[in-house]
Amino acid sequence: MRMTRYILPTMKEDPSDAVVVSHRLMTRAGLIRKESAGMYVYLPLGVKVLLKIIGIIREEMERAGALEFLMPELTSADLWKESGRWNTMGPEMFRIKDRNGMEYSLAPTHEEAFTAVLRQILSSYRDLPVNAYQINTKFRDEVRPRYGVIRSKEFIMKDAYSFDLDEKGLEESYQGMRTAYRRIFERCGLETIPVQADTGSMGGSNSEEFMVASDVGEEVLLLCDGCGYRANREKAAYGRGAGPREKDAPEGLASVDTPGVRTIDDLTAFFSCGAGRFLKSIIYMADGKPAMAVVPGDREINEVKLKNILGAVELGLATDEDILKLTGAPTGFAGPVNDFKMRTIFDLSVKDTVNAITGANKKDLHYTGVNPGRDFIIKDEADITSAMEGDRCPSCSTPMYERKGIEVGHIFKLGYKYTRSMGVTVLDRDGKETVPIMGCYGIGVNRTMAAVVEQHNDARGIIWPVEVAPFHIYFIGIAKTEAETAAVDEIYGFLKESGFDVLYDDRRVSPGVKFADADLTGIPVRVVAGKNYFASGEIEVKSRMGGEPCTAKKEVLAEQIRAILAAAKVKK
Repeated sequence: MRMTRYILPTMKEDPSDAVVVSHRLMTRAGLIRKESAGMYVYLPLGVKVLLKIIGIIREEMERAGALEFLMPELTSADLWKESGRWNTMGPEMFRIKDRNGMEYSLAPTHEEAFTAVLRQILSSYRDLPVNAYQINTKFRDEVRPRYGVIRSKEFIMKDAYSFDLDEKGLEESYQGMRTAYRRIFERCGLETIPVQADTGSMGGSNSEEFMVASDVGEEVLLLCDGCGYRANREKAAYGRGAGPREKDAPEGLASVDTPGVRTIDDLTAFFSCGAGRFLKSIIYMADGKPAMAVVPGDREINEVKLKNILGAVELGLATDEDILKLTGAPTGFAGPVNDFKMRTIFDLSVKDTVNAITGANKKDLHYTGVNPGRDFIIKDEADITSAMEGDRCPSCSTPMYERKGIEVGHIFKLGYKYTRSMGVTVLDRDGKETVPIMGCYGIGVNRTMAAVVEQHNDARGIIWPVEVAPFHIYFIGIAKTEAETAAVDEIYGFLKESGFDVLYDDRRVSPGVKFADADLTGIPVRVVAGKNYFASGEIEVKSRMGGEPCTAKKEVLAEQIRAILAAAKVKK
């Protein structure tokens, strides 16, 4: 492809709204342009990279035995109502009506749609297992689109759904996808960190996310090098204390006037002690019912864990009015020393506290000398706090550390959530009706592209891994006469005939501009035919991955380029 016939609007300066590397470089290198908040146009160079990633995904999904579908992007509200998710997906789901008043969603995901079509097709155990997938556009009304295509309103996703006769079959399908995902990301040149994760609104269990470590990642990962434990913060467990310290004898329960003292910062200053001495009691509304969570003062409540423990679809903080009605005190003075008529969940660490300080359920009053078992009874306890760096690994007790990550893939076992709610049955080997079990497997194609840029760049621009690079060669011709131009054109033709995908920079601009754009666009091999070629037949060859440039005669040029590409390519 000649640059003079191509649309590649590179930029010298960073766009003003870009704060992460991938957004800056993808814009400057002419891959994308912003249309509006969370909406991006993919220009020709960007489309080529997307298609390379999609090609890898297709190859590995087909290798794993998955079958490709293409589903409507509009899904009927009736399907969402069947599964029970029409009213629980939240405002991130785009809901629309047609001219006849029929309701639809611009699909944020396709569990319902795939389940609906497969229930028309599957009838017997002989039809199983099935792994159906698509690569299609999804829509989510993000409250805060940011980081370019990492979090956008419209994006491309590969989503797959397996249907198996039983849990043994699901485990085989799940493990097959775990292997396929590792191969996909490796071939894309990504170093990923698979972590345990929560399944969220999709339902199910046995969830694993594939993360790319990045300082701009929105996920916090807890990692242990001692045993290899990996989890995101929503899911991560951690080792707790061994029990109350014997030297701390229980004190008597006492009330202390604390006028206007309600936050942990206020309390630590007032009582001159650390936050770990306090017990925070937070009131929530779970599906319209009140619930109290009690956690140590130096810990943050993990609302994902709490929501799962409560089995709630919707979870939110109670209003000041609700708190006053439920506890008899304003916000900031609730505590567990009372028999409230609401479910109370204690974090696992609470039972080990000694002589804690808590709200006394009266305005401007706190208790000191609060001890579990004597002053309140723990009837319902669970892990409802977030793990932090330095916490002990739940598997081997090695201190864990934190990394930020970008989620590029997610696999999990859905179980029977959709097949049961949507009435899917097949005949088993004995001729009896049975409900198939499902798995779900997603990859964010746009995010994968951005993650590659986040991992592969330098001060000059992108450095594409070979398998996802838009072209093999960035060819620069430096000619002054018509005869020299013809000679350079001949090399371009030779490279194409040799089977390379070549971007030929034939613009009438300075060599410096061409070299800068070659580095910025990150194409793996730069080939230059200039004065040395006209003088001695030597053509310069340089790998974008690093190293010094070398020269080659035309007779061995193709062989030398293939060697560079082969050295950098991941074996299939």
